Amino acid sequence: MAIIHLEGMEFYAYHGHYKEEQQVGNKFLIDIQLTTCIKKASETDNLNDALDYSKVYELIATEMKNTSQLLENITIRIVRTLFTAFSQVEHIALKVSKLNPPLGGRVEKVSVEWSGNREMFFQKM
Repeated sequence: MAIIHLEGMEFYAYHGHYKEEQQVGNKFLIDIQLTTCIKKASETDNLNDALDYSKVYELIATEMKNTSQLLENITIRIVRTLFTAFSQVEHIALKVSKLNPPLGGRVEKVSVEWSGNREMFFQKM
């Protein structure tokens, strides 16, 4: 098993509980770790035998375009999408952060993290 990291993915999106957030938008950061077997890809050196990072990014970008009020909703939608799209992914650790959230004071970011395996995700959901 190996852990593949995609770190510091930045998106401008219109997520938030408040009307202003949904109109003005904000920056979001996403960090993800995907646990998968890399044995075949390491032997063949062929992308068809590997987890395609560009497709992972593309799916996350698509989910970021779908507006949500809560980071919790965004987080679980991304996890569900990736487990559904990539059967070889056994575990996901995902962190979704909103920069400069409107909390009435200086806050760099707020984040929601989710971590778990495929079986746990589909049993709990």
